[in-house]
Amino acid sequence: MATTSGDPSTKPEHIVLGHRTCPLCEATCGLEIGKRGDEWLIRGDRDDPFSKGFLCPKGSAIGALHDDPDRLAGPVIRRGDDPATATWEEVSWDEAFAEIERRLTEVVDTHGRQALGAYVGNPNAHNHESSFFLPPLLRALGSTNLFSASTVDQMPKHVSSGMLFGSPDIIPVPDLDRTDFLLMLGANPVESNGSLCTAPDFPGRLKAIVDRGGRFVCVDPNFTRTAALATDHLAIRPGTDAHFLLALTHEVVSSGAADLGTLAEHCDGFDELAGHLAPFTADAVAPVTGIDAGTIRSLAADLAAAPSAAVYARIGAHTTRFGTLASWATELLNLVTGNLDRPGGAMFPLAAHARRGSGSGRGFVTGRWASRVRGLPEVRAEFPAAALAEEITTPGDGQIRALFTVAGNPVLSCPDAGAIDDALAQLDLLVSVDPWLNETTRHAHVILPPPGPLARSHYDVAFTTLSVRNVAKWSPPTVEAHGPAEWEILARLTLLLGGEGPDGDPWAVAEATLAFQLERAARALDRPVEELRGELTTVGRSGADQVLDVLIRAGEYGDRFGAVPDGLSLDYLAANPHGVDLGPLGPRIPEILRTPDGRIPIVPEPIAADLGRLVADLERDRDGEYLLVGRRHVRSNNSWMHNVRVLVKGKPRCTLLVNPSDAATLGLRDGATATVSSAVGTVAVPVEIADTIRPGVVSLPHGWGHDRKGARLSIAAAHAGVNSNLLTDPEPVDPLSGNAELNAIPVTLSPAG
Repeated sequence: MATTSGDPSTKPEHIVLGHRTCPLCEATCGLEIGKRGDEWLIRGDRDDPFSKGFLCPKGSAIGALHDDPDRLAGPVIRRGDDPATATWEEVSWDEAFAEIERRLTEVVDTHGRQALGAYVGNPNAHNHESSFFLPPLLRALGSTNLFSASTVDQMPKHVSSGMLFGSPDIIPVPDLDRTDFLLMLGANPVESNGSLCTAPDFPGRLKAIVDRGGRFVCVDPNFTRTAALATDHLAIRPGTDAHFLLALTHEVVSSGAADLGTLAEHCDGFDELAGHLAPFTADAVAPVTGIDAGTIRSLAADLAAAPSAAVYARIGAHTTRFGTLASWATELLNLVTGNLDRPGGAMFPLAAHARRGSGSGRGFVTGRWASRVRGLPEVRAEFPAAALAEEITTPGDGQIRALFTVAGNPVLSCPDAGAIDDALAQLDLLVSVDPWLNETTRHAHVILPPPGPLARSHYDVAFTTLSVRNVAKWSPPTVEAHGPAEWEILARLTLLLGGEGPDGDPWAVAEATLAFQLERAARALDRPVEELRGELTTVGRSGADQVLDVLIRAGEYGDRFGAVPDGLSLDYLAANPHGVDLGPLGPRIPEILRTPDGRIPIVPEPIAADLGRLVADLERDRDGEYLLVGRRHVRSNNSWMHNVRVLVKGKPRCTLLVNPSDAATLGLRDGATATVSSAVGTVAVPVEIADTIRPGVVSLPHGWGHDRKGARLSIAAAHAGVNSNLLTDPEPVDPLSGNAELNAIPVTLSPAG
C-alpha cells in the first residue's frame, strides 16, 4: 500500500487494489489498479515480464470505462416499437429471462429453429468467460444463422491458415524481438497496439529492430505514426497487397533465391509454384500497386538475403476483395525466404492452455452449408456479416426472426449499416448481452448487461496463441460484481434455448463444460477423470475459472494435476499476479500441423482456383478512381471506446483525410464538409487535408456514427462522427473467406452543397 505526499487530512490515501491484464485490446498489457478516494489511478505494471510498464491511453481509462454512468446497471425491457421514442423498463433477471422465453417460444413455434440467429462481436475474444460459454449457447441455438465480427476483420487469415496448416487457429506471428527485417502491410500498430500479433509496447519493439541495425519496411497508402518509425515507407494503392506480395515471391523464386530450409521435407507443390506466380512479375504489378518494379526487385532480394525476416500483414490487406490471397501470400513469402517457423521469422506461439500436437489432423474445409439468400459458403460455422441484413429482411423459410447479439454492434461495424439498422427494426425478438444502450441494442427487446471489466477475472485464451513471446497471466476480479457474471448470463440463455426454461441453473452448463474438458485431459494424460477432478480447487472459483484451471494444468507447461510440482495451475498464476514468462517462441513444425497428411500444401487448391481473379485484376482500368480506406487511432477501439470523455477529448478525429492535390482538383477545403458517396450510401464529413495520404486515396476511421436516436451514449453522442459503413457495399465479399470489403471502396467526392 502506498500513500501520497501532503497533508493526509486533505488528500485521500492512494490504495493499490491489485494487478491485472488490460482487456481492451490485443496487447495484453499489465495494469496496476489503484484508487485515491473515488478517483481511479491506473498505471502500467512495471513488474509485468511482457509489457514492462507500457500503457496506452485506453488502458489508463479502464476505471472510467468501468464506472461509465451510461452503463446499464441491470436488465431492461423495451416498451414501445420505435427505438427513438420507446421507454426502457428496469426489471429483475428472472423477469428478463421470462420475457425472452415468451417471445422466443412464439418465434420457434411459428417459424422453427432456423428462424433464430446470432451475431458475436470482437470483445468476446478478450474474455475467457465468453470463450468457454459462447460455444454451448451457439450450439443450443439450433440454427446455422451465425455471424460474427470475424468477417469484417481477420477471417482471411483463419482461412489461409486452415488451408496451409490444417487449422484456422494456427496463425504464425512475426518474431519481432529477434528479426533483422520486418515487412509490414496494412497495419498501424503504433495506433492499434497490434492485431493477430500480441506484443505490448509494439512501438518500442519496432524501434528496437532499427536500433539493432535491422530494417523495417512499412507498406501503407498513408504515412502513419507506424510508418514514421520505419526505415522505408511504400505508399501502395489500396487493395493490391496480394499483387505486391506475389510479385515479391515471384522475384525470390525466379531468381533462384528461394530456400525452404528444413521445411522442404514437410511441403508439397513447390515445383508448381513458379507457374502460379508467372503472371505476377514486377513489371506487371508495378502499375497496379503504384510501387515501381525496381523497388519490388530490390526489396525481394533484400528479404531473401536477410539473416532473418518476417512478413506481417493485417486488416488493411485482409478487408479487401483479395483478402485470403493476400493472407496466403504473406505466409508464402515467409516460406520461400526460409523464414517460416524459425527464430526471427514468422513463428507459432505455444500458449499455457495448449498442448503440442501429433503433426496430423482432420484438416480444414469451408462451404459445408450455404446462406439462404445469396448462397454464400459457411466458413468456421458462420456466414459473412455482409449477409446479415438480407437474411433478416428476405421472406421465406429460414428467415431470421429472432437474433441474439453478444458484445456486438453491427449497426456500426458491418457493411451497408443503414440496411442493418432497418433490418433489426423488423425482428420479432432481439436479445443483446451488452452493457450499453447503443446503436444496435436500442433495437433490442431485452438487454442483459454483464459486469464491468474490473469485476471479472481475466485470462487471454485467444491472444496467448498469437503472442510474440510465450507468457501466462491470470487476473482475479478487482472489484465485486453486482449481478450475475457474464458466463452465468450466457449459461442461462443456453439452458433457455435448450428448452430448460428461464430459471435454469447456470452451474449445470458449467459442470457439463468442465466434465468435457476433464475427459479430454484424462485421455491426454492417461489418468482417471475422477483422479483429476479430485485435484481441482473449486471453492470460490467461477465456472469459467474452473474450466480454465483444467486447461492450464493439462497444458504444455502445466502441473499435470500434481504430477509436475513446479508446473502451472491457476493457483500458481494467482500467486504470480504480474505474470509468468515462458520464454521465446520455438520451432513447431511438424507437430503443430493439423492437415490430414501432416504436410503443408504450398498452393492449396482453392487458392489456385482463385488466382484467376487476381490475374484478371491486373488488367482492370484504374484511371480516375478514388478509393476509401479506414484508419486507426490509439484512443479508439472500433465502436466501443467513444463514451469515455478522456478518450474523445481534443480535436475531432472522425475526419476525411485528403491529399492536397486531390483537394485542389475536387475543390475541397480543410475543415469544410465533403460529400462522399459509394454504391450504397452517402455521408457528409469534415475534410482534413494532409500530405501523408497517397493521391487518389481518402481515409475515414470506422466505428463512429453515434447519432442514432434512442441510443444512450451521452459522451459519444456529443462526438458522433459519421458511420463509414454506410458506404460499405455488402455485395462484394472475398469468395474464400466471406470477408467484407471495408478497404479500397470506390467513392466519389464533392464539396457538400
